[in-house]
Amino acid sequence: MGEFSPFHWLIVLAIVVLLFGGKKIPEVMKGLGEGIRNFKEGMHGAGQTTVQSTQVPPPAAPAAAPPAAPAIEEKK
Repeated sequence: MGEFSPFHWLIVLAIVVLLFGGKKIPEVMKGLGEGIRNFKEGMHGAGQTTVQSTQVPPPAAPAAAPPAAPAIEEKK
């Protein structure tokens, strides 16, 4: 089997245009480009761990409780 010649690529392009139509091709290419970009970002970030995403913010200081009222003794 030989390599594809420019004539073969024109036939493949014509089939793609017939299947998807002229208006749908830019949308398909945009989606393909975004998918490739996301894949590259995922592969680049897979070897690195981000410190910011693993840090947990410190817990908030508890609010000061109001002073307790003195106990009132009941007379019998």
